[in-house]
Amino acid sequence: MTEPAAIGFFDSGVGGISVMREVRRLLPAEDFLYYADSAHCPYGVKSPGAIIARTRAICDFFLEKGVKIIVVACNTASVVALDALREYYRLPIIGIEPAVKPAAAVTKNGRIGVLATGVTLSGRRFNSLLERFGDGIKVYTMPCPGLVELVEAGKNEGGEVEAVLRRFLAPLLGKGVDTLVLGCTHYPFLIPLIRSLAGSGVCIIDTGAAVARQVARVTEQMNPAGTGAGPGKEQFFTSGDPGAVEAVVRHLWGDPGAVVERVSL
Repeated sequence: MTEPAAIGFFDSGVGGISVMREVRRLLPAEDFLYYADSAHCPYGVKSPGAIIARTRAICDFFLEKGVKIIVVACNTASVVALDALREYYRLPIIGIEPAVKPAAAVTKNGRIGVLATGVTLSGRRFNSLLERFGDGIKVYTMPCPGLVELVEAGKNEGGEVEAVLRRFLAPLLGKGVDTLVLGCTHYPFLIPLIRSLAGSGVCIIDTGAAVARQVARVTEQMNPAGTGAGPGKEQFFTSGDPGAVEAVVRHLWGDPGAVVERVSL
């Protein structure tokens, strides 16, 4: 009997696990493949051409594995490569973008802060979001070099991470923002620390749940009868050091038995 096709997720590293975690809550019976492009992380310092080349290589790998949906679980890759990927491949490709629209809907004082990589903040997709949903509100952006690398090292709490976060949050909080948008899939792993630093009066918005709902809708459209009872399985791959990545995957995914296989693309 042929196994059902899996859903493929990828990111520059382990950050996209935050998105896959949300999808797992909605789709407990689906099989997942995850590719952490750790040898080329972070994408936020790379040229658009390099990012598109990497994402194409990963999508080709997923197609060889027979996936039915690809989730670009990376804001930077979505900003740079999503349109190109959708033009090139015929299967559903779902991306992610900073949640400016939801933030504009919930802010009470009209002041929003966006934490993201420099590439995401300078991209056409992000500027389009501001044009469409930023009318009447003030959006303050903050590029956060170094945060991705900390999460990649399995550091999502402690003094070192707190010091870096304080440096990025202080200017935004000084502007009086009452809503923070997490514009990188690595950042949800820092939510407890961000919340403690920003205070209870600041709303923190992550787009993982919205992406999960879209993945669930597309999955249902492809198979209205649904998948079996499950539970679904996960397979993890990386372009980096599998031992180092495996330790972080186990920590972030919450499975001490998770195994990461090295696949160079």
